[in-house]
Amino acid sequence: MRKLVFRVLFGLAILQAWLPAVAQFRVEVSGVGVTQLPIAISAFRGQDLVSQKIAAVVQADLERSGQFRIVDAGGAALDEMTRPDLALWRSKGADSLVNGSISRLVDGRFDVRFRLWDVVRGQDIGAQSYAVTQTDLRLAAHQIADYVYERLTGEKGVFSTRVAYVTKSAQRYQLWVADADGENAQAALASPEPIISPAWSPNGAQLAYVSFESRKPVIYTHDVLTGKRRLIANFRGSNSAPAWAPDGRSLAVTLSKDGGSQLYVIDANGGEPRRLLQSSSIDTEPAFSSDGKTLYFVSDRGGSPQIYKIPPSGGNVERVTFTGNYNISPAISPDGRWLAYITRVNGAFKLQLMEMITGTVTSLTDTVADESPAFAPNSKLIVYATQQQGREALMTTTLDGKVKASLSGQGGDLREPHWGPFSKQ
Repeated sequence: MRKLVFRVLFGLAILQAWLPAVAQFRVEVSGVGVTQLPIAISAFRGQDLVSQKIAAVVQADLERSGQFRIVDAGGAALDEMTRPDLALWRSKGADSLVNGSISRLVDGRFDVRFRLWDVVRGQDIGAQSYAVTQTDLRLAAHQIADYVYERLTGEKGVFSTRVAYVTKSAQRYQLWVADADGENAQAALASPEPIISPAWSPNGAQLAYVSFESRKPVIYTHDVLTGKRRLIANFRGSNSAPAWAPDGRSLAVTLSKDGGSQLYVIDANGGEPRRLLQSSSIDTEPAFSSDGKTLYFVSDRGGSPQIYKIPPSGGNVERVTFTGNYNISPAISPDGRWLAYITRVNGAFKLQLMEMITGTVTSLTDTVADESPAFAPNSKLIVYATQQQGREALMTTTLDGKVKASLSGQGGDLREPHWGPFSKQ
C-alpha cells in the first residue's frame, strides 16, 4: 500500500501505515557530473583476508560524491610499497591512483595501508595507515575516501560521518544511526509509537527527536553512545520540530501550548521555553544557520506556507521564498550558501535548491514525493526522502542534481533522514 505522507506541519501529524523496513541500504549511483576527476582504485593486496573489500567501499564513496569518475583497475592488486607504472595508468585515462594492502597484526587487528598517486605528475601525494578491528574495516575505508577526496578537491570528505533515519516494521518504529553510505546501521531507539524529526546535535553526541509514545508529540534528546535520553518538551498540545542551535546549548522547537503552532527556544536540558514571536499565524520547522545568527522557519502568515527568517533573539521577520505558493522544510548548508527546501507543484512535492546570494532556485529532482532534506557537513551533498517504485527510499544528490545515490532498503521503507556533523575527535 502506498505510504501516506507523514508530517508534523500545521498541527498534529497524520499517522500512516509503513511497509516493513530493514536496516541495511542498497547503494545505487546514477547520473554523471559535469566535471569529474578520473581515478583508479586497485584491489588492496591481502584483501582476501577479510570479507569487506576496502577498495570497493572507497570506490563507492568517491562515486557517490559526484566529483570522481572511476577508471577500471582491471583487477590489478597493488600494495602501497610498490611504485606503479604510472605511464600505464595514464594510458588508461586515470589522473590519480589509490593502492594499498591489508595484513593481520599479532593482536588480531588489521593493518590497512594505502598510498595516493598523482598519475599525471608522477608524484606520490601521500599515504596513511590504520590499525582497526574487523568491525571497523568499513570506517577505515571511509577514512581513506575522506583523505583522497580532500587531497584532490581541497574540501573535507564526509564519508566517515553518520546519518540518522527512521523505519517502521509492523508496529515497531526504530531510529537508526548508520554510516554515511547507509551501511553498518545500528538501532538507537525502538518504540511501538512513531518517532519523527531526528536532528543531530552540533557535536554529534546526541539526537533530538519527537516521540508519540505518550500518544502526542513529545521532544526528547538521546545520547548516541550510552542510549540515555532526556525529556525536553512535554507541554500541553503538540511539541515538535526540534532544531539544535550551533552552540549545542539550546534548541528551537514548535509548541502549541499557548494556542496554535509557535516558535520557542528551550535549553538543551529542558526547562521553561522562550517564545520567539507573537503572531496569530502558524510558525513551524525552525532551522538555524551555522553561525547561529539566523533562524529560518515555515509560516502561513502570507496566506500559504513559505520560508521566513528572523534573528534567534527575535526581531523583524523577512520572507525568503517567493517562487511557488507552498514551500516547506528548510535546510541551510553549513557554509551558508544554499537553502534546500520542498515545494509543492501540481500536487507533487519536489526538492529545490536556492542560492542565497542571488535567490536563484533550481529543481534538483524529477520525483514527486520528496521530503526532509538535510545537507552533508561539507555542504556538497543533500540527503532526502522520496518514493521510488512505490516504496519509501533515501537519496543523496549533488547540488547540481546530476549525480544521485539511492539508499533504498531492500525490504522496506525509510524516511526522516538527517546528516550528522564532522567528527569532533
